[in-house]
Amino acid sequence: MNDLLFDSSIWIDYFRRVINPKTDILHTALLSDWPVWICPPIWQEVLQGIKSINELRAVHDKFNYLERLQVDAYEQADRAATLYRVLRQQGVTIRKPNDCLIAVYALRFNLRVVHNDVDFDRIASHLPISEGILRLYS
Repeated sequence: MNDLLFDSSIWIDYFRRVINPKTDILHTALLSDWPVWICPPIWQEVLQGIKSINELRAVHDKFNYLERLQVDAYEQADRAATLYRVLRQQGVTIRKPNDCLIAVYALRFNLRVVHNDVDFDRIASHLPISEGILRLYS
C-alpha cells in the first residue's frame, strides 16, 4: 500500500465526496500510517480547478501533510517529453502531457498510479506503470 500515487482524477473525486473503490482506498490511506505521495503536476491539476477560497484552504490543509516527491524539475520534464515522443512514435497519443510527467514520477519512485484516466491506460500498455487499482485489487 506504500507504493500508490493518486492521480488528480482520484483527488478531485475525493474532494467532491464521490464514493468509489479508488476514493475509498485514498480515504483509508489518509487515515492510516501509509505514506500518501504527491507530485507537482497532481498538486497543480487539483488546485487549478478550485473555485472558492474555502475549498482552496481545505485542499491546502490536506496536501500540506502529504509526502512530496521531489526531483530536479528539468530532468523530469526531459524524461516526460521523451516518454511523450516515444509513445507518439509508437502511434500512441497522450491527450494531456502532464500525464507523462506524472508517469515519470511514478516510474522513478516505483509507484503505482491510481487513476480514472485513459491516458494512463495508454501509457501502461507500453511501459511498466500500473494501469491503476485493477492490478492491485483484482
